[in-house]
Amino acid sequence: MDHDRQELERAISPEELGRYSRQMMLSGWDEEGQRRLRKAEVFVAGAGGLGSPVTMYLAAAGVGTLYVMDCDTPDFSNLNRQLLHSEEDVGKTNKAISAKMTLGKINPYVRVIAIPRRLTRDNASELVPPGVDVIVDCLDNFDARYTLNRVSVERGIPLVHASIWGWSGRITVFAPPKTACLRCLYEEGPPPGGVFPVVGVVPGVLGVMQAAETLKYIVGGPLLTNRYLILDLEQGEFYEVPIRKDPKCPICGPLQPGG
Repeated sequence: MDHDRQELERAISPEELGRYSRQMMLSGWDEEGQRRLRKAEVFVAGAGGLGSPVTMYLAAAGVGTLYVMDCDTPDFSNLNRQLLHSEEDVGKTNKAISAKMTLGKINPYVRVIAIPRRLTRDNASELVPPGVDVIVDCLDNFDARYTLNRVSVERGIPLVHASIWGWSGRITVFAPPKTACLRCLYEEGPPPGGVFPVVGVVPGVLGVMQAAETLKYIVGGPLLTNRYLILDLEQGEFYEVPIRKDPKCPICGPLQPGG
């Protein structure tokens, strides 16, 4: 057992109990729930608009280990929504490394491992470490999302998915083999696009919701599975669409009865 693991296994200190005391008042959370959080390992793919609130709130809640993956550096057009980064990071600091520095200031008790690399079909199994409890999809292209989805299905790890555009966003949780996967929902992703519009509050709302689903999975609570929640923040409207398994899905179909 390495030093970092020993640190996660030790008793919760009085300082940490004070830090987390308000959330530990929730029914079913208490100190045991907090210990489950500290032992948990979460892989966050993307340290941008969605990844910023996801990692910030998971760190604040006391998730023990956060793997943060991103291959890019910030530019000025990111700063309206990517709160992990500042003007000092623009064009200089990799986003995963910038995230680690910011998250260390939010909660020094959380172990943050920066992965400054691009996710591909060839390296996905390497980049997503064994032992990860939850994968959070904060990516901005479907090729990489499909790769992450394959890892989720093959390892049986929940995938908390969200996407944004302008004033709107969508979120769901895939929990293979019990639920559909991303490929069931989208047989094909949208064609690759360039720069798209986004209001900073939209990934803020969706990222916080992704963090909430992650916390509920670890501590215990009902998840947004088999449901696709669509938010139109411009009109203040929310829609819900049921998601069903596709028995012919090339990714999760073989896991289904008769597959």
